[in-house]
Amino acid sequence: MHDHPGTLARIAIRLADLECNILGLSVLPVPGGVLDEIVLRPATGLPRRHLADAIRAEGCECTAIIDADVHELVDPSSSTMLAARRAIDDPARLAEVLKDVLAADVVTRVPAAEANPARTESGHRAVFGLDGGEALVARRQWAPFVQLELTRAEALVTLLAAAARNVAGPVVLNRPDGAAIVLRKGIPADAEAVSGLHRRCSTTTLFRRYHTGVRTVPRRWLHRLLVPPRGTSVLAVFGREVIGLAQLIPSAAGGAEISLLVEDDWQRQGIGTALLARVAVLAEAGGITELRADCLPGDEVLARTAARAGLRTERPTEDGTQLRMFLPA
Repeated sequence: MHDHPGTLARIAIRLADLECNILGLSVLPVPGGVLDEIVLRPATGLPRRHLADAIRAEGCECTAIIDADVHELVDPSSSTMLAARRAIDDPARLAEVLKDVLAADVVTRVPAAEANPARTESGHRAVFGLDGGEALVARRQWAPFVQLELTRAEALVTLLAAAARNVAGPVVLNRPDGAAIVLRKGIPADAEAVSGLHRRCSTTTLFRRYHTGVRTVPRRWLHRLLVPPRGTSVLAVFGREVIGLAQLIPSAAGGAEISLLVEDDWQRQGIGTALLARVAVLAEAGGITELRADCLPGDEVLARTAARAGLRTERPTEDGTQLRMFLPA
């Protein structure tokens, strides 16, 4: 419609005369005017053509009349944020989420080489680039996409890409007592702090981790603990001290080996569970669905930790010295 004062008010009066109740309104600027999206509850039995006639009577074009549901009542910004959460929880649903955000007819994932972003089909087609040489192609026949919609969708795709790339970034655990514990990737510069972790651990804790009588860790071990071959480490850091250490080492045969060590004073406070859950996230990002760990006979500590982290477990050996953990499907 032409963006003249009073136009929208007159349309609202005409809709009221038809006993329609306006529930929501979005105004999108477009070249030469605005595109208004009105969510309303029409009078029972009101033909759709009467709605179109009321809008045309004010010199405006009725682009489309489509069925709506309760989700249409959420403002666009909130809707986009909720959509981002859905896509972060399940990246495979990105095309579906983008379809909802754009109110598109269809969104398809194609190789980037086939996307042809220059082909806009008079604004009815839009392309959004993805990492990994792919792209999403959105189409909408009932109305062309407007720039504000495309900008919002592009910001969503960019945000999700950044979130995916930051899967190995630091995570802060805010505890009820106010202590902030950071889970982050271990680096060689953490060697002294990890050595201190081992010095503060009891012989029982170290034996459960290494299955041998270790009291101090040789310096040559520290680098392998922090940067294991083909793998990674995750540290739980409080202040300047490392209070927990986890390792994730993918196996050539599939799956990955994991290990956990938590300082005695911080045990039974959820640190091990948080470390294992973080390791599971990293494993999932790498396409790993099964984790394995060696355990002492009769030791159920790691199995209970895995259960709290949401992992299904089983013991494939009769002596129970190996634990298999499966990521949720």
